[in-house]
Amino acid sequence: MTEFMGELIGTMILIILGGGVIAGANLKDTKADGGWVLITVAWGLAVAMGVYAVGKLTGGHINPAVTLGLASVGDFPWQKVPMYIAAQMTGAFIGAVIVFFHYIPHWKDTEDQLAIKSIFCTDPAIRSPISNLISEIIGTFVLVMGILFIGANEFTEGLNPIIVGLLIVAIGMSLGATTGYAINPARDLGPRIAHAVLPIPGKGGSDWSYSWVPVLGPIIGGVYGGLFYQAIFKGSYTAGFWVLSLIIVTLLILSMRIELKKVQTT
Repeated sequence: MTEFMGELIGTMILIILGGGVIAGANLKDTKADGGWVLITVAWGLAVAMGVYAVGKLTGGHINPAVTLGLASVGDFPWQKVPMYIAAQMTGAFIGAVIVFFHYIPHWKDTEDQLAIKSIFCTDPAIRSPISNLISEIIGTFVLVMGILFIGANEFTEGLNPIIVGLLIVAIGMSLGATTGYAINPARDLGPRIAHAVLPIPGKGGSDWSYSWVPVLGPIIGGVYGGLFYQAIFKGSYTAGFWVLSLIIVTLLILSMRIELKKVQTT
C-alpha cells in the first residue's frame, strides 16, 4: 500500500465512524439515543481506529493540520505535504459518501436541515467568525501540542493511538462546544463538498460562507502548536513562531473588541 492510499483509508475510517455517530444521533428513526458525550467519545475512537489502521505506514496523520504542524518543526518532509493533504481530503470525501449510503433510508424523514448538515461539517453555536476562528486555532493548537507531548513519552507498543484518541475526547468535551471542533480541515471540507453534491432530500445549503473558518483555524493552530512546542520545550525560536504569535495576539484582541462591542450595543 502506498502512503497516499494509507492516509486516504485512515481518513476515510475517521469520517465513517465520526460522521456515522452524528448521523445516528441526528437522523430520524434511528436506534441511537445519545448527546455530546457519545459524540466526543466516538470521535476519539474514530481517530484511534484511523491511526491504528495506517499509523505504521504513514504515521497516521489523517489531518492536514497535523501534517503541517509536524512539517513546520522538521518532523515531516515538506515535499510529502501536498500528497498527504490530497489523500486526506479524498478520504474524508469518500467517508462522508459512505455515511450517506449507510443511512440512506433516514434522510427523507429528517426535516431539520441543520441536523443534516451537521453530519457532514461543523457550524458554530454562536456565529462570530473571528471568535469561531480562535476556537478552532486553540483546539488544534492543543491537538498538535498534545501529539508532540505523547511522542516525547514512551508507551507500551500499540498504545499511542488510544492516547491520541483520548486527547480528541478531551478536546471535544472541553473545547468543542463552541464550533463543533473541526480541528481538521479535511474532516470539515471533504464532507462539506460531499454534502453539496450528494442528492440528500431537503438538505439545504452547505454554508460556504463559514467554510473558511474550520480550514484556516486548524491550519494556523496546527502550525503554531508545532512551532510553540519547538520554541518552549526545545528553545528553538523561529521567525514563523514570532509571526504567528503576533497574528494570534491580534486576532485575540480583535475578537475581544468585537464581542465587547456587541455587549455595549445590546
